[in-house]
Amino acid sequence: MKTIYLSLGSNVGDRERNLRSAIERLAPGVRVLRVSPIYETEPVDYTAQRWFLNLVVEAETGLFPLQLLARIHKIERALGRVRTVPKGPRTIDIDILFHGGTVMRTATLEIPHPRIAERRFVLAPLADLAPSLRHPVTRQTVRELLGAAPPQTIRRLAVGVPPCVPE
Repeated sequence: MKTIYLSLGSNVGDRERNLRSAIERLAPGVRVLRVSPIYETEPVDYTAQRWFLNLVVEAETGLFPLQLLARIHKIERALGRVRTVPKGPRTIDIDILFHGGTVMRTATLEIPHPRIAERRFVLAPLADLAPSLRHPVTRQTVRELLGAAPPQTIRRLAVGVPPCVPE
């Protein structure tokens, strides 16, 4: 079993429900251990869209990275994700941030996530779960990466509870 970290985001429809549904659909094969608080974040790159709700999930899996990616794509499709506008609105977006200590680069998947250091909306909830986790390539901690990340307006939601961890 490998410890994995997944980033989830939604800015279409009932954003919190989309996050909860995605987490519930990870099983079987992925056992959710912890869920970060939810953050509301301004869009990056394509800014003419609704703000996102983002969180990070810490989980365990026996799935290989490409098997996990296939599972994620299936969940995204089931929740209505349609890839029409790059970086555009989406019901759900799930990214693999880390998969144990795996370092890989294929045409369809790169682990660790190649833009993690640029994404405050990923690093803030990840720091809530694993501030001392080290990036397997740069060896920087999540806390260090967050401190160096470009500015972005994000706010931890005081209201709203992270999605329930499935039993």
